[in-house]
Amino acid sequence: MKNSKPNLIRVVIAGIFSTALLSAISCEKNENTQAGNGNLPEITGYPIVGTNQTTYYDNQGEISQPDPSNVFYGQNASYPGNTPKYQDNGDGTITDLVTGLMWTKSPDLNEDGVIDYSDKLSYDEALAYASSLNLGGYTDWRLPTIKEQYSLIDFSGKDPSGYEGTSTDGLVPFINTDYFDFAYGDQSAGERIIDAQFATSTKYVSTTMMGDETMFGVNFADGRIKGYPTGPMPGRTEKKQFYVYFVRGNTSYGINNFVDNGDGTITDKATGLMWTKDDNGEGLTWEEALEYAQNAEIAGYTDWRLPDVKELQSIVDYTRSPSTSNSAAIDPMFNCTQITNEAGEVDYPYYWSSTTHANWTNSSGNAACYISFGRAMGYMNQWLDVHGAGAQRSDPKVGDPNDYPYGRGPQGDAIRIYNYVRLVRNVNTK
Repeated sequence: MKNSKPNLIRVVIAGIFSTALLSAISCEKNENTQAGNGNLPEITGYPIVGTNQTTYYDNQGEISQPDPSNVFYGQNASYPGNTPKYQDNGDGTITDLVTGLMWTKSPDLNEDGVIDYSDKLSYDEALAYASSLNLGGYTDWRLPTIKEQYSLIDFSGKDPSGYEGTSTDGLVPFINTDYFDFAYGDQSAGERIIDAQFATSTKYVSTTMMGDETMFGVNFADGRIKGYPTGPMPGRTEKKQFYVYFVRGNTSYGINNFVDNGDGTITDKATGLMWTKDDNGEGLTWEEALEYAQNAEIAGYTDWRLPDVKELQSIVDYTRSPSTSNSAAIDPMFNCTQITNEAGEVDYPYYWSSTTHANWTNSSGNAACYISFGRAMGYMNQWLDVHGAGAQRSDPKVGDPNDYPYGRGPQGDAIRIYNYVRLVRNVNTK
């Protein structure tokens, strides 16, 4: 395994630059750099970037655009949302013109022209690196929150899970590579192709596995949010390593502003979305969830829809969890149906999104994304919370959960298939 690390000496040196030098750099670029305002669009609040999923799917694969009478009409591609739009600033930074956030372009931290294991950092190293980073003349970089990082995910990607080849040619990651540099896991260092997890500053308020302190990260290789240990992986002494994109600007991004409308609906003034206060109260297949949304009339509105996965993730409250607040990971203004999970615990559901989680196989459309507002359960010789409340994974759109008695995948993700629904609509429509 490769032993070299990013040039942390360079980071330390940057961290001990004189105040005068830092001030000179800041003023040269923009007097407001330290406040996060330099050369950024004047965007505040929490605009949600669309998923960029333009392909339509049924329960198995791609289909032509369905008409409004078709049950599959209400899926993600029917409601594209804010089209992702970026600007390459030519100085190693990328500006997101929807969110007002500025990002580092590449996780190639040691600047050797290759993105590999030697560029990865532990959670603690990533926090330290951000605090001393000087890039593009800016020094107010930070490790992104999970909501900031998730704004970059692009569901035109395809999940390579189960792919047994070694070449990554033809694989499609879940990030726009026209703007951002990206690499899959470093196979020469013993990693899997899917080991492209990116660090965030958001820790799980509870623990996963057998009590591991956990950080939520986005995997741009397989298109998921999962909880990862901040310490060593089982059987290892080195702490878990991550790729990193750093961010600056729009410090209000990811902060909700909920208002209870008193009619069974809740408006988020930060995003411009209206939500149902209650969920639907029972598990449905993905197709049934789409049909339920199309037929819903609540508070006099008939334009409800199944939210796309980025809209759904926007209402996760990462300060809450079943084990720490005895609630779902959502503002208590919302009502969540209680369930009994696979371990026999009182818990809260997975909720369907309208977003298909496409994969590289011929049955590219057989799974859809969900957000876990309760424990993200998995079977590791016993049923455990393996990825945390607030994780985003995927379930088959149809099938029998009993066919998966020990879950699926490396952490035995619980397969439920019958997930719950919370509907959304745009505030400015009737």
